[in-house]
Amino acid sequence: MSQPVSSPARRVERIITGQATSDGAGVKLTRVLTQDLQRRLDPFLMLDAFGSDQPGDYIAGFPSHPHRGFETITYMLQGRMRHRDSAGNEGLLGDGGVQWMTAGRGVIHSEMPEQTAGRMAGFQLWLNLAGKDKMCPPWYRDIPSAEIPEVTIPGGLLRVIAGTSHGQAGAMQRDTTEPLYLDLHLQAGASFEQSLPEAFNAFVYVYEGELSFDADSAPVPAERMALLANTPGAERVAFSAGPAGARALLIAGRPLGEAIAQYGPFVMNTQTELKQAVRDFQEGRLA
Repeated sequence: MSQPVSSPARRVERIITGQATSDGAGVKLTRVLTQDLQRRLDPFLMLDAFGSDQPGDYIAGFPSHPHRGFETITYMLQGRMRHRDSAGNEGLLGDGGVQWMTAGRGVIHSEMPEQTAGRMAGFQLWLNLAGKDKMCPPWYRDIPSAEIPEVTIPGGLLRVIAGTSHGQAGAMQRDTTEPLYLDLHLQAGASFEQSLPEAFNAFVYVYEGELSFDADSAPVPAERMALLANTPGAERVAFSAGPAGARALLIAGRPLGEAIAQYGPFVMNTQTELKQAVRDFQEGRLA
């Protein structure tokens, strides 16, 4: 999946504007991948973007809360966030770092800012687990910025968080969903290509500047998601940066094709499993 191939490029199916909301104890954020897109972008369940230099927007953080049945991937562009969980893990997420947590059968964790001023910006992505893996033991890894592989490409820089791109394996690999998670920093007019199996669901989130995908579609501006079409035979993604350059996330994965039953921080396959998850939390079995 790392090298461009001679095939049609995926077109932009639609451009999505995120929804302003808050989560945790009042952290202001934009929900880019919302619940109504979960089937279309399987195996991804949610993408939140946050960014503010106003402490009141983030200082309350995300006090202790439960999860079951999926993975959370937090990518911090700027800021400091402390993670603690009921499995005994603790870590400090800093500039350019990633926190990858598998909730599995259940974990209670907190994510609290360790700054009282300055900018905090980043993303949290929820990646679903297959039914056979939903009750696996919780797992956690802190990935400091220095451990995220970087590739210099013509006119830019590529950070490979997960998957493989341009011959470089990323910091994380997952067998079942095979996620690709790239952070692209492109100079003005620079182009990028990535091969991608046509069965994979994929999207691009532009967080600075703008991207152009083809001559027939309008540029995708900052703070917008380009949902990429699953066109038969289209096995690559190609785009170029606008006159001010661009920074964007390219995220893709193999769909699970399974039922999704969600109640807040619990994501299972059936309502029965979902009710059991809620009971287990209420009765202290996730601690």
